[in-house]
Amino acid sequence: MREDMSPFFIAPHRFDAPEDNFAPVLDRHHEVVPEPGERVLGRYLTSVAGCLLSPTGTRGQWVLPAPASVTVTDRRLAYVCLAGDLALVAGKIDSTGVRHRRNVRLPRLVSGQVCWQWPSRLELRPTPSSGTDGPPQEAELLVVCDALRTIQQPTLALRGQLGPVTELARLIRRTVACFRISRPELVELAPPERDVLIRRATAAPMTGEARVTLPGSLPVEFLSRDDYYRRPQPAGRDAVGS
Repeated sequence: MREDMSPFFIAPHRFDAPEDNFAPVLDRHHEVVPEPGERVLGRYLTSVAGCLLSPTGTRGQWVLPAPASVTVTDRRLAYVCLAGDLALVAGKIDSTGVRHRRNVRLPRLVSGQVCWQWPSRLELRPTPSSGTDGPPQEAELLVVCDALRTIQQPTLALRGQLGPVTELARLIRRTVACFRISRPELVELAPPERDVLIRRATAAPMTGEARVTLPGSLPVEFLSRDDYYRRPQPAGRDAVGS
């Protein structure tokens, strides 16, 4: 595993693009290096976790132990975390695969990316801050993708202060819509899907608990065949955490 290799599902990769190296290129300051012609639209600091969504609920897979730098461009979302090892969720290690064994020490620098071909929907979930009963001060944004050969949906969870996360949700929604509308050679859209994306690009900010579909998404594959057949998590262990 390279120093900046993605720890689990994300970066997602196209089944027909095996040349993808699964991780963003970083400079010596650990900032994402834009590709030729790529525009950086915003940078945020959020908690980052990976999980699987299914009809029976959410199963946590991994969580970064410190806030990550999240960069949004007109082509992708990339994250970089520099503060220690990846925390694998209890009960989620598959002893059949070396990549998942508990005695494997993961690198200090962890990164990954989601290109705008893949998200199928966004879910915004405002949450009260710990120990408070007032209005929500934090929010979690789920960037949900569809996967081949499984109903489980690989998901990147971004959590932070309500204002920045709400702004991030709007930016991703608008950017994904513009990306797909402007690239017919990459994303094939039916006329109704194009109309929906045009509305997504100009809609008002997401508020409260919201769920927004993103038509034209491409499915992803897991990095390992074992990830398709991971055993269900025992009851009571469905939260992301160490």
